[in-house]
Amino acid sequence: MARDPFRLPPLDLLATFEAAARLLSFTAAGEERSITQSAVSRQIRALEDDLGVALFQRAHRSLHLTDAGRQLHRTCREVLDQLREAAGRLRSPAARSVVTLTTLPGLASLWLVPRLSRLMHLQPDIDVRIDVSFAARDLEADGIDLAVRYLKVDRAQGRQLFEELVVPVCSPKLLASTPQTAFAAPAQALGSAVLLSLIDGADRIALIDWEPWLRSMDIPDPQPRRVMSFSSYDDVVRAAILGQGIALGRRPIVDELLASGKLVPAFGGREADAVSSACAYFLIVNPRSRVPTATAAVAEWLSREAEETRAEDRSDGRNRPGTGVATGQRRQS
Repeated sequence: MARDPFRLPPLDLLATFEAAARLLSFTAAGEERSITQSAVSRQIRALEDDLGVALFQRAHRSLHLTDAGRQLHRTCREVLDQLREAAGRLRSPAARSVVTLTTLPGLASLWLVPRLSRLMHLQPDIDVRIDVSFAARDLEADGIDLAVRYLKVDRAQGRQLFEELVVPVCSPKLLASTPQTAFAAPAQALGSAVLLSLIDGADRIALIDWEPWLRSMDIPDPQPRRVMSFSSYDDVVRAAILGQGIALGRRPIVDELLASGKLVPAFGGREADAVSSACAYFLIVNPRSRVPTATAAVAEWLSREAEETRAEDRSDGRNRPGTGVATGQRRQS
């Protein structure tokens, strides 16, 4: 019975042929394939016998592909590359997990991203995908594993990571260029200050984010020289660093900027100027995460980082204004 002309030759013969055709050397192909030169020669001869055509022209010190060899090499190279790529894709999910985390832009850029290298070191088999959004994502519908949300304490969800303290901050250059008497007292200072603020939900220019601090300072109707408003908190902070005005610093997410000296308390660092916000940051876990083990590991890491942040505040409280303020109250000096 005639042999089927469309049957496939053995895959190792084709892999050996592809290496020899690419390198034009049986010796180099043997080194790449971890077999001897004579084994390469035998496999090529077996492939030629199977196909019934010569694939190489063998000279004393050179090797060349025949027309049939060039045709087979083009096909082998394409098919083997596709097989290698498919094998890599199939192996990767078994080795790595992808955890999606959604949070606000300010927290992402100022607190989370600077710490991600620690997670990469501790969990090398977990990839993290950061979804930055002001919207409260539907974790199940959007396939998101974790959320860190900024919520009022009386509407808490999930596990609290840390509370929020607010204190006016500015660049040290702005503070140094301003007469000391201008910032001597917060109420008087506002008349000559440029305040950096967030646009509220109705896109109106308002000092919504400043209200807890202003209320605590007994300044019900502030009259700043000018207000510059932004749609995201990281832009507020960037403007403060550039010396464009005074921002309301949200601790602990601006703590590293305070520690590095890029920002300083606007009114001389008096602890009385720090106020506890009615909001805090909460970690919410999707109970139907598709990668529950990896999600739990990232959640635990976030909790440890938050605890470390709180511990740094406690140990360094005398150098950082406002540590330990009760909710909605001024810290007493």
